[in-house]
Amino acid sequence: MKHETRGLMTTAGVVLVLLSVVAGCARRQAPVAAPAPPVTAPPAITSAAPPAPPSRVEESLPVPPEPIAADAISSRSLDELNRDSPFKPVFYALDGADLDEAGRATVTANAALLRKYPTWVVTVEGHCDERGTAEYNLALGERRAVAVKTYLVSLGIAPDRVRTVSYGKEFPFDPGHNEGAWSQNRRAHFVITSK
Repeated sequence: MKHETRGLMTTAGVVLVLLSVVAGCARRQAPVAAPAPPVTAPPAITSAAPPAPPSRVEESLPVPPEPIAADAISSRSLDELNRDSPFKPVFYALDGADLDEAGRATVTANAALLRKYPTWVVTVEGHCDERGTAEYNLALGERRAVAVKTYLVSLGIAPDRVRTVSYGKEFPFDPGHNEGAWSQNRRAHFVITSK
């Protein structure tokens, strides 16, 4: 009987093992294949004529501007131009650095000259009369020159074409010691530095 019990237990164990294997296999699902993409027909070959070769495009060449004819002013040297300057000076009141109506008219005329000769570069010199200290007059001369440059730029002249410098009272135009001389020395003077 011991033998029978042992045989039954072995048989029961084998059956249990088989049932678990079968149960495990039943839970697994077979993989499902993905559907294949639809087959597309190759594009139909048409018997169209080949494209025409590219046609030549005629481009017009840019025409350079005609050179400005030399006139009596532009043909002169810088020394000659500055000796008999086409630019007019701007005059100021005592201790003044603001442009009055006459000063604006002068700067406007000088701006027209700069537009006519677009390669010219000028330096605007600020000058003062002999009264006052050297430091005061240097600062005043600078304000006068900058006022002219600012107005020129507002009229459309490129800032890099206008430089400024102040000489204060160091280089008077009229060496006299009276109001007539002093009024000539309170000025913004134009010097052509390159053309």
